[in-house]
Amino acid sequence: MGTPTMKAWRVHRPGPMSSRPLQEVTADVPRPATGELLVAVRACGVCRTDLHVTEGDLPVHRRGVIPGHEVVAEVVEVGPETDGGEFAVGDRVGIAWLRNTCGHCKFCTSGNENLCPESRYTGWDADGGYAEFATVPAAYAHPLPDRYSDVELAPLLCAGIIGYRALLRAELPEGGRLGIYGFGGSAHLTAQVALAQGAEVHVMTRGEKARELALALGAASAQSAADSPPVALDSAILFAPVGDLVLPALEALDRGGTLAVAGIHLSDIPALNYQRHLFQERQLRSVASNTRADAREFLAFAGRHHLEVTTPQYPLDRAADALADLGAGHISGAAVLVV
Repeated sequence: MGTPTMKAWRVHRPGPMSSRPLQEVTADVPRPATGELLVAVRACGVCRTDLHVTEGDLPVHRRGVIPGHEVVAEVVEVGPETDGGEFAVGDRVGIAWLRNTCGHCKFCTSGNENLCPESRYTGWDADGGYAEFATVPAAYAHPLPDRYSDVELAPLLCAGIIGYRALLRAELPEGGRLGIYGFGGSAHLTAQVALAQGAEVHVMTRGEKARELALALGAASAQSAADSPPVALDSAILFAPVGDLVLPALEALDRGGTLAVAGIHLSDIPALNYQRHLFQERQLRSVASNTRADAREFLAFAGRHHLEVTTPQYPLDRAADALADLGAGHISGAAVLVV
């Protein structure tokens, strides 16, 4: 009996989507190593980080990698000598961006495992969810809240988790005014978390449909990406990977405000004017991945507060189309591949 195979997409040669860097292939179904679970993929979110990996904005970590790190799946096998922990065959499980850390450096032992120098990531260092099957270390898999479909859950596993950490990094005061720059998959979830916590949310984004979605979800205002919000902001999060927006976002902050940049990739930031952009104790902070604790906290929050997840759906065989649409700004919400 031959080795079982699966359909998958690999990054053949990183480059613009017009050069067709993503190729559909038939690949061997992976085998779970010690400590790992083999899962059958049900749905996989389409994240902007997948686009950065595919187009070469991020350096190549694994040649021919299968992208995808917002994976909702079913456990089909537990690896050899593996304690499945809280998971057994048949369980629904989530795979997120953070795949592994060393566990013993100063960052791992202080609760900051997202800064581990040896951290590894799904869909970048190891094959991800643009496929029919995938593996995940059992210790880095996540239990998923009820009351959500597979498709609704997929974007929560990166867009939701990273947005949650960005909100923490932005240090929004209770009842404060939050500015959100860019309104895609992560932003539309983060806005709902902030609103549920009592914040006033103002959205700056280029797309008319995205502005309509922001207002429908409860934002107090929605305007074009570089426009000024109608009020001074206590905190802001930049989701769009556009360095030019750092300046207007900083300028929109009230005294003592914080801007968190949520993306793994950002185009160059123009020169800052100290008086206009940073003085009066404004802060500019980055967001680097997330910890497993962040993920568990956010998924628990999602279980208590049902989030409206806008999910344009694509079949797995249209993964390249989904990424191209994302890059062109044609997607409102968070696209999901259905396997």
